[in-house]
Amino acid sequence: MNVLLSTTYFGPIQWYQKLYRADEVWIERCERFQKQTYRNRCIIATANGPQALTVPVVHDPEALPGAQRISDHGNWRHLHWNALQSAYGDSPFFMYYEDDLRPFFSEHRWEYLFDFNEAIRHTICQLLDIHPHVSYTTAYTPSPSTTDYRTAIQPKQPAPDPDFTPRRYYQVYEAKHGFMSNLSIVDLLFNMGPEAIFYL
Repeated sequence: MNVLLSTTYFGPIQWYQKLYRADEVWIERCERFQKQTYRNRCIIATANGPQALTVPVVHDPEALPGAQRISDHGNWRHLHWNALQSAYGDSPFFMYYEDDLRPFFSEHRWEYLFDFNEAIRHTICQLLDIHPHVSYTTAYTPSPSTTDYRTAIQPKQPAPDPDFTPRRYYQVYEAKHGFMSNLSIVDLLFNMGPEAIFYL
């Protein structure tokens, strides 16, 4: 199966399942930026329930497709890292992965959202020990032989996906909030560690 995916910021488990199971993955880099999607947002589990972390972007209607700039507004890097530490500091595997993920919030600043997301994806794939065959689109035109998930995997009103059925795994705050499905891949990674790949 070949799939077409949008870029994501610490994308949801469903997105990484597609990435892992597909024979070939195309990541869209020629679309106009869309608000309130996983392109610049992830959802994590906190002591107060689900929390969205959003990367601010520069609103430039003249920006070329795939060239959305990241904004430095609001000290978001520091806030996101603190949120991850607070949410997952007591999870079984946070201490094993924090040194791999901290640089995305401290050491280097990416100019473009797409490049930032791709750097994150490469690191997450290494931590999960998955090796997808990834290419990038050169035009905003899906191939007839590719299953298009660009608008199907989204926080609000996701499309039905018979190939993805959320299954329970250990979560730090399940006793308080119940199981929260299809959160950011970091939730699965911090809670399940090396066994995360078996969930995918």
